Amino acid sequence: MTPMHPEARLSLAGLVLPDPMAPSANYVPFRKVGNLLYLSGHGPKLSDGSYLRGRLETADDIPRGYDAARQTALNLLSTVKLAVGDLSKVQSIVKLFGMVNASSDFAFHPRVIDGCSDLLTALFGDAGAHARSAVGMGSLPHGMVVEIEAILVVRD
Repeated sequence: MTPMHPEARLSLAGLVLPDPMAPSANYVPFRKVGNLLYLSGHGPKLSDGSYLRGRLETADDIPRGYDAARQTALNLLSTVKLAVGDLSKVQSIVKLFGMVNASSDFAFHPRVIDGCSDLLTALFGDAGAHARSAVGMGSLPHGMVVEIEAILVVRD
């Protein structure tokens, strides 16, 4: 049996890849070195160009942060497709670095970044399991809720 294509899994979940995000400053959205693909920090940008914005302060904010991290995962995947042409070329997700716009006493950063991690593991199975950091920040660009970087191994 042939494994299901990651974009077919997205479609079954009712999700669509957005258009790739253009950088908002002097950097490139990705850099491929050999079979490693480094993705710059991405945020929860929506199709209308706006971002999911705000600071997380209490456990009640976890669902909003989780949704923002899930949207960020879609934006990361859009850049992966731009970089390598097809999501089926992803061999493994190596590492995520998740940043959460949070108050100094917010303690649920990992549960927020799970929004990204859960989507990646649902799409790629064991290949989507990754090392990860989830940290709080005093602010993020555009006032966005989360920013996430990724490192992947891709097939030629």
